[in-house]
Amino acid sequence: MTDERAEGDGDADAETRAEANGITATYSETDDERVLEFDRDGTTAAVAQNREGYAMLKVRPTATGDELERYYGFDMALDHVAERLGVAPHELPVPESAADMGM
Repeated sequence: MTDERAEGDGDADAETRAEANGITATYSETDDERVLEFDRDGTTAAVAQNREGYAMLKVRPTATGDELERYYGFDMALDHVAERLGVAPHELPVPESAADMGM
């Protein structure tokens, strides 16, 4: 994972969005989930976890897509995302707000 962050309008943007290696990562929260979305030239993947942050991570093709696989560890979920995007896992940028995902 890289620690590069996008330059934006302030700290809030840097906490929820990161860009590196042609990949954009965006963190958000819904009423039910924490979601980390990745986009690389139109190819997408997402990691979702319940709001409480203790459940397994779900990897999906998009934030609202069908679940592809579940993982206990964030690193394993990122491995799957990297495979979908065709990059090495260490190339994925992770916004600060999403750094604590996983069990």
